[in-house]
Amino acid sequence: MKKVLWYLGLTFGISWTGVFLFFLFVGRWNTRGAFIFSICYMFVPLISSIIVQKFIFKEPVKEPLGISFKINLWWLIGWILPVIFSCIAFGIALLFPDVSFSSDMSGFFERFLDKFTPSQIEAIKKLQIKPMPFYHFFFATIQSLFAGATINAVAAFGEELGWRGFLQKELNFLGFWKGAIITGLIWGLWHAPLIIQGLNYPKYPYIGVFMMIVFTTLLSPLFSFIRIKSNSVITSAIMHGTLNASYGLSIMLLKGGNELTVGITGLAGFIALFILNFILWLYIKFCDSI
Repeated sequence: MKKVLWYLGLTFGISWTGVFLFFLFVGRWNTRGAFIFSICYMFVPLISSIIVQKFIFKEPVKEPLGISFKINLWWLIGWILPVIFSCIAFGIALLFPDVSFSSDMSGFFERFLDKFTPSQIEAIKKLQIKPMPFYHFFFATIQSLFAGATINAVAAFGEELGWRGFLQKELNFLGFWKGAIITGLIWGLWHAPLIIQGLNYPKYPYIGVFMMIVFTTLLSPLFSFIRIKSNSVITSAIMHGTLNASYGLSIMLLKGGNELTVGITGLAGFIALFILNFILWLYIKFCDSI
């Protein structure tokens, strides 16, 4: 546990201090600088894990933390699972009373109108193409898979080497489910200062902290399982990158609802994750041990 405490101290200390300094000197989240900062923020778990593993405890990094490029079937499963998850969350949201199908994508654009100027809004409205909504959904899916396995995976690797590489290894003694849940709780709490500043739940920043912790806790067993079965943290980085890229699939054809109810980080996503975790529990119990 000493290594875990070192890791958590470094990760939270560097991350939260960085957020404090950023908003002290920059002041606003909705800027280009905030995007760059968020990418840097994602690499703090990687930096902390390497410091603890290699420089404090003088132990090797590559194999113990799961850095392997031996591709197997679980790489493919980890790659496409986020897209499946987003589609399930989309379908569940349609069951909510205040949510409806939006073939012209007007609901999707309305969610982000407050972030654009009047001229940008007019340009966006011209993009609302009614006849072929599923064409855009299909195109967005391909984009999500491509981005998830490339540039997004590189950024997500910064987090995954820490959460599914270092921390998961150190919590193995707790067993799969306990270790995954604790990792998920820590993972969600780590996002707290960014959520308060408007990430993911800009209209509900404080409730959003709780929502993010629930989200990552429900998501963590799926990530941990894929990491174990693929025998590589690279796979969970691809999975994480694809998840970030495919968020839009869960809301782009929806009208109604809000940040707390629709999307993968809303109630619809939580229900989808409950379903996927139940399937995972059945699979582990009856088909495959960990």
